[in-house]
Amino acid sequence: MTLTIKEAAEYSNIGINKIESMLKQPNCPFVLYVGAKKLVKRKEFEAYISGSLVI
Repeated sequence: MTLTIKEAAEYSNIGINKIESMLKQPNCPFVLYVGAKKLVKRKEFEAYISGSLVI
């Protein structure tokens, strides 16, 4: 259901730094905070990626 930043990078073939910068954007639709830890909501992340031409 959720992925760590490292798992999301391996899953999507996008770099860790790029994913971290995407998660820092205001109103990011696929970030989930668990305390200080950031997790990536898999389904929302996939929808965001499939709807984007350039990341």
